[in-house]
Amino acid sequence: MAESCKHHDHHNHIHGPGCGHTAIQHEGHVDYIHDGHLHHQDGKVVEEHSIAVSAANPDACTKDHACGGHPANHVHGPDCGHPAVPHGNHTDYLVDGHLHHPHGGHCDDHGKVEEV
Repeated sequence: MAESCKHHDHHNHIHGPGCGHTAIQHEGHVDYIHDGHLHHQDGKVVEEHSIAVSAANPDACTKDHACGGHPANHVHGPDCGHPAVPHGNHTDYLVDGHLHHPHGGHCDDHGKVEEV
């Protein structure tokens, strides 16, 4: 695993199929999007993960990206209705299997993730 492993302390919820959180395929395992965090359940321990910046999930500006999945005037943020996903050193929002990032009055496309 390319990332450093951080543990989420004081986490009483067990993540798994049917837990109610969006699940995505991530680096050969399944992680769960929970309150702006990307959680990986490893036994009784919950690890904090982040989608790495890569060719598949870049962090570049895509000003001409035509955002699908929401109206053109939609603004992503904590209460926008889309799950927040840690990506590199920032937060993206999951919209129809894509990472969207608010930037300068438009929405950048930061690549696809596989929902499971």
